[in-house]
Amino acid sequence: MAARTQFYLNKQDAKWKGVCAGISDYTGLDVLWVRLGVAGMTVIAQQWWLVIAYMIVAWVVDPKPIGLYDTPDDAKFWQGVRSNPKRSSAEVRSKLRDIDRRLADMETHYTSRNTALANEIDALR
Repeated sequence: MAARTQFYLNKQDAKWKGVCAGISDYTGLDVLWVRLGVAGMTVIAQQWWLVIAYMIVAWVVDPKPIGLYDTPDDAKFWQGVRSNPKRSSAEVRSKLRDIDRRLADMETHYTSRNTALANEIDALR
């Protein structure tokens, strides 16, 4: 199974090698801004080493596996995990705490001595 928090080249949204699309996928930024930033730094700021770094990354990094994320919400969740793992785990804990509370309420309702519920069940028989 592929690691969902790893950096991959995004060949599906690639213009050339998929490095900028991979950065966009990894960080959650819009791919247009990533491409403009790389092009601007290369041409305007004359950071020509970016071309070499781009080629090295395109050569070293694996392409993103097909079907890595099930839904767009799944992709958004894993981007959040990469950016701030503690916040993501706190969100999951909060959701699970809410589900656990609701489940406990349902269990209490059905296992308690509830004569109205027992009369409804008897009426259905």
